[in-house]
Amino acid sequence: MPQATPNTPDTPEAALQRIVQLFNQLQPSDVARLDQFYCPDAHFKDPFNEVQGLSEVQRIFDHMYVALHAPRFVVTQAVQQGEHAFVTWDFLFALRSQPNTLFTVRGATHFVLRQEQDRWCVAVHRDYWDVAEELYEKLPVLGSLMRWLKRRVNS
Repeated sequence: MPQATPNTPDTPEAALQRIVQLFNQLQPSDVARLDQFYCPDAHFKDPFNEVQGLSEVQRIFDHMYVALHAPRFVVTQAVQQGEHAFVTWDFLFALRSQPNTLFTVRGATHFVLRQEQDRWCVAVHRDYWDVAEELYEKLPVLGSLMRWLKRRVNS
């Protein structure tokens, strides 16, 4: 992981590069070192969670590895303007009950970076993705209901 050195000041751009690399290579063992990327009081929100603080962010990622089989992120695009960054990604995983069926959720994250002492860290991590289309429609029983509802609304 590229890191800022005492002779090289950290920048928001370098921080985003480290974050993208982290997510592209994220493993269960990386959860313990999220403090290298997130501010201690980081705010995290996705369609299922809203938490404050590094330990709560770590809890969400720990749970992801317990609840899902082989979850991983593939960052597809990253754009940045100052302390704001927007990253699009594919999240690939299997359910523990169906380890041979791969699911893909496409989404995006808005990161707000903040400088703390000699480094930039994630102060806000906000995920955006359509739970109905990207998840519920793909599940066996619930998916049938969601597709039926979608057809009814569109007719």
